[in-house]
Amino acid sequence: MSFYVHPTAEVSPEATIGAGTRVWHQAQIRQGAKIGEQCIIGKGVYIDFDVVIGPRCKLQNGVFVYHGATLEEGVFLGPGVMLLNDKNPRAITPDGALKSDADWQVSPTYIGYGAGIGGGAIILPGVSVGKWAIIGSGAVVTGNIPAYGLAYGNPARLTGFVCPCGQRLPLAEISPASPQETVSLTCAACQRQIALPGAVYRQIL
Repeated sequence: MSFYVHPTAEVSPEATIGAGTRVWHQAQIRQGAKIGEQCIIGKGVYIDFDVVIGPRCKLQNGVFVYHGATLEEGVFLGPGVMLLNDKNPRAITPDGALKSDADWQVSPTYIGYGAGIGGGAIILPGVSVGKWAIIGSGAVVTGNIPAYGLAYGNPARLTGFVCPCGQRLPLAEISPASPQETVSLTCAACQRQIALPGAVYRQIL
């Protein structure tokens, strides 16, 4: 095989695993899951059926990724992160019967390119996290987070923006005059310039 699976892990033969990926102790990967190249799947990770995980993602120990989730390339999920999919969770129907797959609707979650989710964070059903965003440890993310956004707390709140290098971006001295205007932020650590739509930038004002 072009990938490694620890003897204690359970990987469905109907899952697709990319070259160079490593699946560690007691992980479970269900049928239809698609995992890209050079990923790290830590101990006790659960990846539900038909989940899509891009190349070079790192899922640390105890991560749960449920049906309907998509991770783009280079996503980091810290220990104990959960990506959920059911907005109206019930074990039984109003008539008391055990619910089946036909009795609920999946609400997909989406994590963008290079985003990092801190340990113990929970991403609620139907939420999207933009590229290069960072979610603080223990956050409960109830709404969409824009690209380069920095959010933490319960419920998580957008508090600023971060560079792809991981450092917080200094805020612009002048606020955008309109939602259509672009704001350019320069990273003090690596000098990258990040352009943000005025509508996004004004969310933290």
